[in-house]
Amino acid sequence: MVIVDTTVWIDYLQGTDNPETLWLDRQLTQQRLGLTDLILCEVLQGISEASEFDRVRDELLLFHLFPTGGKLAVAAARNYQTLRERGQTVRKTIDCLIATFCLQARHELLHRDRDFDAFEKILGLRVVHP
Repeated sequence: MVIVDTTVWIDYLQGTDNPETLWLDRQLTQQRLGLTDLILCEVLQGISEASEFDRVRDELLLFHLFPTGGKLAVAAARNYQTLRERGQTVRKTIDCLIATFCLQARHELLHRDRDFDAFEKILGLRVVHP
């Protein structure tokens, strides 16, 4: 399964064309796509109109939604420390959680965020490169 990160969903919902959103548009009915509850929260936080909020929420809930939890938090913190020891500091905690979820579940990640690069290069995160 491919987990689609917030960065791609935001661009896609805004109609921005880039390699990741074009891939997403082509693969919506071809691939098994999912998102975590954290990604859902981030995307919905960016919606400014109530009517748009409900529409986007309903559309995203058509995809497989994965819950996250305490065990993931511990593993993400460990991955953060591992990367920091190797000279890579991840800027956002939520990216550590998303990347760690994908690593543990062996899902690929479609993203537009350089914070995931260290997870790919050092920890073996599987990334879709359109």
